[in-house]
Amino acid sequence: MKKIILCFAIASLLVGCDMAKKSNTQAAHEETTEVNEMSASDTLAQQSQETLAIANAYMAAMGKGDMETMNTLMHEDMVWQNAGDENLPWMGPWKGKKAILEEFFPAFGAGFVTKKWVPTDGFASGDTAAYFGQMIGVLSHSNKETKEFTYALRVKVKDGKIILWNWFEDSLEVSKTYHAK
Repeated sequence: MKKIILCFAIASLLVGCDMAKKSNTQAAHEETTEVNEMSASDTLAQQSQETLAIANAYMAAMGKGDMETMNTLMHEDMVWQNAGDENLPWMGPWKGKKAILEEFFPAFGAGFVTKKWVPTDGFASGDTAAYFGQMIGVLSHSNKETKEFTYALRVKVKDGKIILWNWFEDSLEVSKTYHAK
């Protein structure tokens, strides 16, 4: 009987040790998973901050007419997307840094003079930034000023450079002002 009790005690001890080992292993795994999740969260936050900084730098350069900085911040494969009235010579998409610099900017600059461009909200998540704001412009074709209108902007960053500039505006207001007599 003592041998049975001794065997049972040893078996219980071994099972207990095995369960403790599994419990410790599971706890370590959960801790590692939590650290990895926290790291992923930290990585996303860091990427978001970098995206916002790059987009803000690009917008600041645009506001100053600093083409050198803009050029530096543009990805070679950048797409500038403007949707709206196809009769406006700057509607896009414009694909590639060269087309944006040599075709879009001259067409836009000749056709639209920005009088007000005020971002009111901006945030980023990962490689994407979004801005919302108010704008007024003068259309060279009609020499008329738009009413104040709302815009939204989606910016994507790749390899530390702007890869997408997706512009959303009240294209009806811009078109009406462009075609006004």
